[in-house]
Amino acid sequence: MTKPIFSFSVISDVHISEKDVGAHQKLVHALQDLQQIVPDYDAIIVNGDMINDGREESYGKLTELLDEHLQKEAFFAIGNHEFFNNDGNEAAIQRYFKFAGVDSVYYEKIMKGIPFIFLGSEGAGPMGSPTQDCAVLSETQLDWLDSRLKKHAQSAGPIFVCLHQPIPYTISGTDHPHYQQLIISHNKLVERLANYPQVVYFSGHSHWDLRIPGLFLRKQFAMVNTGGVYNTWGLDAQGNEVVIDAHGSQGLFVEVYADKVIIKGRDFAKQQWIEEFTHTIIVNEQKN
Repeated sequence: MTKPIFSFSVISDVHISEKDVGAHQKLVHALQDLQQIVPDYDAIIVNGDMINDGREESYGKLTELLDEHLQKEAFFAIGNHEFFNNDGNEAAIQRYFKFAGVDSVYYEKIMKGIPFIFLGSEGAGPMGSPTQDCAVLSETQLDWLDSRLKKHAQSAGPIFVCLHQPIPYTISGTDHPHYQQLIISHNKLVERLANYPQVVYFSGHSHWDLRIPGLFLRKQFAMVNTGGVYNTWGLDAQGNEVVIDAHGSQGLFVEVYADKVIIKGRDFAKQQWIEEFTHTIIVNEQKN
């Protein structure tokens, strides 16, 4: 069987805090499960909400857990919970920089010739405000994204884009009120991404169970929900978002081949693949 050129995991919504032992155990269990099923995978992406409360101590605990249980290259996108210490955007962003080893909330990594573009909110509204959880993407960030996409437009492989927040009115759940303005100027983001059918856009935030239909969508480009390590959510009979499994823990495993990308959902709690969430993207296939 042909081996992939590159393989990696995408997880999100780990929600580590200093004293939440349950969150610690879920992350460790996920990392151990990945190492057991595919020992030679290349890297892991944590797509936002690494920590729960934005505090320095939580980053410290996360660093400790990763140092002990992860021997892979790791990359991090900022989420909304990274701002939850509520002591100002600059302080929150500086803590993220120190942890992630970057100097911007948006940056690019090239791994085995494959571009990974990380986007991130440049601020958050006050706790309890309508914009508390929104991604604020400046024109400067969007223009930078455009320049990176243009640079990689002629490449034969995929372009992976990571942002914690999902694009409104796309994958399941994003038509609910909480999600409708979750990315400020989301139309401008879509305008840029829509020109590149090889884009695979990963988003977290919702924790929606990957067995729910519609969490993968390919229109002008592919959009993929990353599940949630901390717990899984869905809808109740009245259409309200609720925790459907407090012990649920899920993420993605991605294999990149010369002509395709295979994305598999993984149930870390049950240590099994999620059969309902296996998607193959033919990279150069044009979509209208």
